Amino acid sequence: MDIICFANDWGGDRLSKKQVMLRLARRHRVLWINAINTRRPRVAKKDMGRVLEKLRDFTRGLRQVQDNIWVLAPIYVPFHGRPAWQALNRRLLRWQIRRATRRLHFTAPVTYTFVPTSAPVVGGLGEAAVVYHCVDEYAAFSDAAAEVGPLERDLLAKSDLVIVCSTPLLEEKSKHHPDVRLLTHGVDYDHFRRSAEPDTPVAEELRSLPHPVLGFHGWVADWVDLKLIAGVARLRPEWSIVLVGRADGDLAPVRGLANVHVLGLRSYERLPEYLHGFDVALLPFVINDLTLASNPLKLREYLAAGLPVVAAPLPEVKRMGALVALASSAEEYVSRIESYLARGVHGPSLERAQAMAGESWEAKATEIEGWLRALTPAGAAAPAKANAARGARDKVEIG
Repeated sequence: MDIICFANDWGGDRLSKKQVMLRLARRHRVLWINAINTRRPRVAKKDMGRVLEKLRDFTRGLRQVQDNIWVLAPIYVPFHGRPAWQALNRRLLRWQIRRATRRLHFTAPVTYTFVPTSAPVVGGLGEAAVVYHCVDEYAAFSDAAAEVGPLERDLLAKSDLVIVCSTPLLEEKSKHHPDVRLLTHGVDYDHFRRSAEPDTPVAEELRSLPHPVLGFHGWVADWVDLKLIAGVARLRPEWSIVLVGRADGDLAPVRGLANVHVLGLRSYERLPEYLHGFDVALLPFVINDLTLASNPLKLREYLAAGLPVVAAPLPEVKRMGALVALASSAEEYVSRIESYLARGVHGPSLERAQAMAGESWEAKATEIEGWLRALTPAGAAAPAKANAARGARDKVEIG
């Protein structure tokens, strides 16, 4: 089976998208299309840097990054709302992707997309089937372009199968598609279980910090409640709070707090060393439409590391039951942490890690693979929905 995957940039964080494709690529060929943004670019240093990075990646052309995975960084105009740009992007993107599939000799591939902005080209790539794997409520991102909602509805109409990672997403997307299936996130179990191994070293930056060490790893963006973290830090100045990950949000709430340590991005390979140094893991998300629909990937990573966790009361967090302590305020976070400490529950535990043994990405990818095979039986014609979504106008544009 050949797969065209629309996702984030290959060189970015190892999110659920990459975890799925890495497993599927063990038996199938994957053409990974770097991000087609869901947000409008701004005249800002960060965004201009990203434009230059995109141009650099484009000039590298189609490249193989590992066995069975090739990456294409397409060039496009990042203004989805203007009709003239939409038409130009549709032609430009399809031409680049069809050219890459011809070079790779892909035959009736499956388009497997994680991003609504792929909608204009999906269905016009010679696919046997279209799958939309929805892992976020994209229109709820604070910087989402206004067109993201309509584009997602278009993508839902073109899809033969929709996969979602949370119950709220299942309820919402089922209003727009007859075949929506819930598949919760997996975890790179063997990797994060290393955090609980006694011979795993503690990251050097954590070795001299006063205990307890409360830790967060992941993207520090506007859905992370830094005001709450600051509140915990002020209530217990003798505790250490560590934030590991790329920081794009406003760090003002924690700036100047001596017991809050913002370490920045660290490699995926070294994350077990940082988690090995945590006493309690934190998941302090704000409560809004975006987070209520989410299934935080890091929650399963914390649990696979064998860590006790205190987290915001999101629907998918509540589903974890007694494995997680829920808290909504700084005072509640302090109370839950102190309860753990009073019971001697702190630091990674191999016994706690075992709870995630059945939640591996391998198991999730096997389930997905079965669904894909059912969509594309050997010798069968492309599903009617995928064919209907292509129309005469699309055929002219491809040519």
